[in-house]
Amino acid sequence: MRFVIALAIMVLSPTLAFAHTGVGDAMGFAHGFGHPLGGLDHVLAMVAVGVLAAVLGGRALWLVPLSFLAVMVLGFGVGLTQVNLPFVELGIALSSVVIGIAATLRRPLPVAAAIALVGTFAVFHGYAHGAEMPATTDGLGYAAGFLAATALLHLAGLAATLGLVNLTGRHARLLSRIAAGTIALGGAGLLAGWL
Repeated sequence: MRFVIALAIMVLSPTLAFAHTGVGDAMGFAHGFGHPLGGLDHVLAMVAVGVLAAVLGGRALWLVPLSFLAVMVLGFGVGLTQVNLPFVELGIALSSVVIGIAATLRRPLPVAAAIALVGTFAVFHGYAHGAEMPATTDGLGYAAGFLAATALLHLAGLAATLGLVNLTGRHARLLSRIAAGTIALGGAGLLAGWL
């Protein structure tokens, strides 16, 4: 997974853009791309969304991550207004725990419930991106950057889980739940201050 993230950063890196006009746009993208990757709480939550989508399968494979991205844009807009949204850090920290637990359940969630669940947490993540955007950064480039990084992290969770399923055959369901439980434990560790 680290290799995929490093490769994505290299490919999407705007270093060559300094030779062209629009340097501010390129820097906005770079700042936005780096923001979700800058904290373990964000990374765990984004990967957890992909794991949940993979565990649910079917239409959830694309609906769950896309709904997260869409609602995160709304949260970003609220964050830009500097309206006070309570419990943002707690919402971000709880997201990997709750989404990870949802992926470990024996009875899968209906797709609509999974969309509502990830959407709730997407508001907090989007708000953090908007509230923490540097004042001198291009907003559209920044939004494109954090959306790209978030989508790649969702894809990493999806790909890792589906790859695990293909490799392990009959043990796939158990191992997928163990992976989701590990993400939830990581989130709990962040909440408790252990990580």
